[in-house]
Amino acid sequence: VSRYGMIAYASSLDQAGPMAKTAEDCAILLNAMSGHDQKDSTSLDRPSEDYTAKLGQPWIDGASQPLKGLRVGLPKEYFGDGLDADVRAAVEGALDQFKKMGAECVPVSLPKTELSIPVYYIVCAAEASSNLSRFDGVKFGHRASSYTDLTDMYLRTRGEGFGDEVKRRIMIGSYVLSHGYYDAYYLQAQKIRRMIADDFQAAFTQCDVIAGPVAPSTAWRLGDNANDPLAHYLADIYTLPASLAGLPCMSLPVGLGDMGMPIGLQLIGNYLQETPLLNLAHRFQQVTQHHLAKPEGV
Repeated sequence: VSRYGMIAYASSLDQAGPMAKTAEDCAILLNAMSGHDQKDSTSLDRPSEDYTAKLGQPWIDGASQPLKGLRVGLPKEYFGDGLDADVRAAVEGALDQFKKMGAECVPVSLPKTELSIPVYYIVCAAEASSNLSRFDGVKFGHRASSYTDLTDMYLRTRGEGFGDEVKRRIMIGSYVLSHGYYDAYYLQAQKIRRMIADDFQAAFTQCDVIAGPVAPSTAWRLGDNANDPLAHYLADIYTLPASLAGLPCMSLPVGLGDMGMPIGLQLIGNYLQETPLLNLAHRFQQVTQHHLAKPEGV
């Protein structure tokens, strides 16, 4: 199955359930989706990897404990003020389980973490503005049903086809890419993005995997903060740095909060280190039941 076919197939099942319920499921899906695509100029040209091959193996061959020798980095910026107490407790509980399995937790620092939100929403908006310019109703996508001329067709099509958040990002992106502001905003954001990636590389000299909460709070109930885009932006504080650095990361369920909503533990690996991440997650799920828990009312 091509990676596009698998993505389309998995998306069609969205109403039936998630694409993957376990780390092993993720590894199986990644086997189907990964690999070089000659028709995709952004596809990395490297041999395919079997992401299920090392599931369940000890971190070091012959070790007495499954995670013996693993160094888990804990960024101090991810455990400061603003982290809900129930989220902190669940994440620390998961880290204690890692320690029982032989892992060592070491402190690391990602000093540019607080800059990830403004950097991401400049870069993301700029890319959205550029990439979505093709959706003008001419060749593909939505086209307005009634219009007076070509310009009116463009305006009505884009007004009807994009939601409020997409329009917001297009407007911001057009601004930061405009003459006179490109150097002040977009170029500076890309420079800080490089610095964020460098912070991760410095941290990985001290650890093998980085762990922390997925968000400052538990998952929101459907419709919560729907009209507060700033709240959505701030909730991304822990996940944006890895995204900006282009690193593989995954979220593991580690419990339910005080209100019965899920809490996630984020695992971040170095470049092309998906296999160790999946193995670590698989090992954790072999000795816990958090991935089987359901939020209240579900």
